[in-house]
Amino acid sequence: MGYHIDEASSAIPKKPKRNKYAFMCAILASMASILLGYDVGVMSGAAIFIKRDFGISYVQQEVMTGVINLYSLIGAAAAGRTSDWIGRRYTMVLAGIIFFVGAILMGFATNYAFLMFGRFIAGLGVGYALMISPVYTAEVSPASSRGFLTSFPEVFINFGLLLGYISNFAFAKFPLHLGWRFMLGIGAFPSVFLAVVVLMMPESPRWLVMQGQVGKAKKVLDKTSDSVEEAQQRLADIKEAAGIPITCTDDVVQVPKRSSHGKDVWKDLFLHPTPSVRHIIIAAVGLHFFQQASGVDSVVLYSPTIFEKAGIKSDREKLLATVAVGFTKTVFILVATFLLDRVGRRPLLLSSVAGKIISLLLLGMGLTIIQHHAHVRLTWAVGLCIATVLSDMAFFSIGMGPIAWVYSSEIFPLKLRAQGASIGVIVNRMTSGVVTMTFLSLSNAITIGGAFFLYAGIAAISWVFFYVVFPETQGRTLEDMEGLFGNLLWRFSKQRKIERNDVVNQVQLGTNGEV
Repeated sequence: MGYHIDEASSAIPKKPKRNKYAFMCAILASMASILLGYDVGVMSGAAIFIKRDFGISYVQQEVMTGVINLYSLIGAAAAGRTSDWIGRRYTMVLAGIIFFVGAILMGFATNYAFLMFGRFIAGLGVGYALMISPVYTAEVSPASSRGFLTSFPEVFINFGLLLGYISNFAFAKFPLHLGWRFMLGIGAFPSVFLAVVVLMMPESPRWLVMQGQVGKAKKVLDKTSDSVEEAQQRLADIKEAAGIPITCTDDVVQVPKRSSHGKDVWKDLFLHPTPSVRHIIIAAVGLHFFQQASGVDSVVLYSPTIFEKAGIKSDREKLLATVAVGFTKTVFILVATFLLDRVGRRPLLLSSVAGKIISLLLLGMGLTIIQHHAHVRLTWAVGLCIATVLSDMAFFSIGMGPIAWVYSSEIFPLKLRAQGASIGVIVNRMTSGVVTMTFLSLSNAITIGGAFFLYAGIAAISWVFFYVVFPETQGRTLEDMEGLFGNLLWRFSKQRKIERNDVVNQVQLGTNGEV
């Protein structure tokens, strides 16, 4: 009996080693996400000093803080068509150049209006970077490690966030009129570095095929696949999706014009979607909406304000506590990258949201108790608030954070992928903009504790949505995704049950029925 079991287990294919070339491509592409992370992190602290320097109201502060998310919508909307036109790689270069100009303008701003113009330009660059980075990474990644590699943009968002928090802490001692300018202006350096390193990367094989450059695409796939067989299969799948005969072996071919630059894509997405595409749109839009509607950017951007409400009064101590927030997010997103292709997207997402619900409820409770005992310092309540802010960041980063970008970059069909991913970014940034531009007003209206109770309620609704709508995509090829969608109710549960039965049958056959 033991012999038969060993024989069956030996037939199970070993998981391939991670492709180092694809790994490096993913790292270089994901550096674009540092731009958003740095801007969000640095503005959380810089806003304290800008408010004092320019004498702006709290409404102007929350608009200044959150409006870059709305500005980035323009960049994200344009990035899908731009990347289909000039390629994924040069779109990332363009993102770096635009953000560089915005960072310089913000650093030299002489008044509130000038600063807002700089944030508009920087927002365009952020939108471009947010859309194109996960799309490129998904398109060069082999299926075995796509979740791991496609989570890199979220890793670098958190790394940028941590850099922004550290920048706040480092420049806080500078004179008032200089400190915040250094905080914002130094963001130009990552964008220059990004524009240079991106030129070292190959172009996306899927974009190359869409342009008819099959020979170049084959060379990239040979380097980024786990085996020759996988490279051949990926090329065949991409050619089929682009409308090129699989039997065609020419290095340069004529691609149907409809597939070249995204024509009719918006019609296929919204006017006449198939049941699968409709399901995909609902899943992608819902994921990005709930990721931001549950208040993560309010915690990230207003953590100094939250810590102040919790009883921490020193600027230095508040900024040091925000560094702990950035460190926590960065550590747990790194943990998530190793779990996505092992545990799967769905279990991580559901457990992540459940943890967020508990954290937000406890944070709201702690802030409410402190507010009702304003004249007494409750050390345990202060500790509870700090701990739950960190736990909220940890639970977000281990699931909900990276999965939004992994999922939306992998589930759309090839011809809809760039524009489909840009829709996710648009919803994400629009929701984030509304949440962050209303947080201070919301806190004044229903108390800061009430705001987090509201976020906890939204997170609870999102858990139900994810449980019902989301199939597991772990290990599937990009061209195989569309087959997972099309039935919003429980298709994935039935599919998983069928797959488990198939595995049991195979094992029984391999062991002659012995277990």
